[in-house]
Amino acid sequence: MIFWGPPGTGKTTLVHLIAEQLDADVIELSAINSGVKEIRAAIGDVSGSLTTGNSDLFARQKVVFVDEIHRFNKSQQDAFLPYVESGHIILIGATTENPSFSVNRALLSRLRVFILEKLSTDELMTLLNSAINFLQERENKCIEFEENASVALVSQANGDARSLLMSVEICSDLARNGEKISLELIKKATGAKTLAFDKNGDHYYDLLSAFHKSVRGSSPDGALYWFCRLLKSGGDPLVIARRLLAIASEDIGNADPRALQVCLNSWDLYHRVGPAEGERALAQAVIYCALAPKSNAVYSAFKKAQQLIEDTPSYDVPKHLRNAPTSLAKQMGHGEEYRYAHNEPNAYAAGESYLPADITDQVFYTATDRGLEKQLSAKMVFLAELDAQALRQGNSRTDKVSK
Repeated sequence: MIFWGPPGTGKTTLVHLIAEQLDADVIELSAINSGVKEIRAAIGDVSGSLTTGNSDLFARQKVVFVDEIHRFNKSQQDAFLPYVESGHIILIGATTENPSFSVNRALLSRLRVFILEKLSTDELMTLLNSAINFLQERENKCIEFEENASVALVSQANGDARSLLMSVEICSDLARNGEKISLELIKKATGAKTLAFDKNGDHYYDLLSAFHKSVRGSSPDGALYWFCRLLKSGGDPLVIARRLLAIASEDIGNADPRALQVCLNSWDLYHRVGPAEGERALAQAVIYCALAPKSNAVYSAFKKAQQLIEDTPSYDVPKHLRNAPTSLAKQMGHGEEYRYAHNEPNAYAAGESYLPADITDQVFYTATDRGLEKQLSAKMVFLAELDAQALRQGNSRTDKVSK
């Protein structure tokens, strides 16, 4: 089995409880100092039994506990397969990373994944009270908190039981006899709050996802919150800047083309003035993008055009759109009947076609009625009316092609 969850949720504790219930020996392995050779040596008696058939060696079951199993490479993970398949060991892995990405498929298919969530505030408060009772008995001293101090300590633990237990023990050591644990003492004991993450892990991409979806959802407060969480956790501001540019194109598009420039300007300012002032410029871009009118019409049109090209032949360029740099090309009809838009009323060659004949009616881009796209939509309606008029008058290339 695999226990998947954030730090301090009891993964290791559960392993030892299971082993105790099964009256089994626990063999602990770590990716840091356990290669394939060490893995086989650690469960060598099992290996010997597989070749000798000596079943007496299995009088006591063996629980092999692999902490941070996601750090094991493929060959290390594969080394467990024969023992898991034979049923001679109970393999339990603990990981903070998504096992779907970090554990080999062959091994994962033979294991059951249990998801452990962060501890709730009530659960941590219960744990804190138990820890206080334990420390009071061990140290023969009274441990008390000032108003709201215990709540602050629990909140700072952020669902991590291990962090909470370490913090309360440090606070107990620092508190003079009879002194209540205060907010200042907690700050002194635990230092500045850090929200570190592995940039290759799920949590990092979860934060980026929450940030992107908050901007897309037009929530400046949500966007700012996740933006600051990313910064506090050590996220690269320039990665966030690149994500903002992607949002400006994908989720805002022509509804407000200024969003791209705002994002580029904030990126440029970050380089010019450094992180302190530059992060504020990025925050400005975050708010602007969150409140900008939204449209994915450009994104959808681009995908639609790409898909059509994948699904259809490579149509020839219509002759009237071809380049005619030589007399031979002109003799072949290249560029013939091309209408120069600037010489046409409204600078628009009504009834002209700019797509291959087989897909001349294809529509990729449909503007929304939000932001600037509302004006673009009206312009497209106006141009469509000119095309319809040209068709009625027999001046449409589409009509000529069909004939």
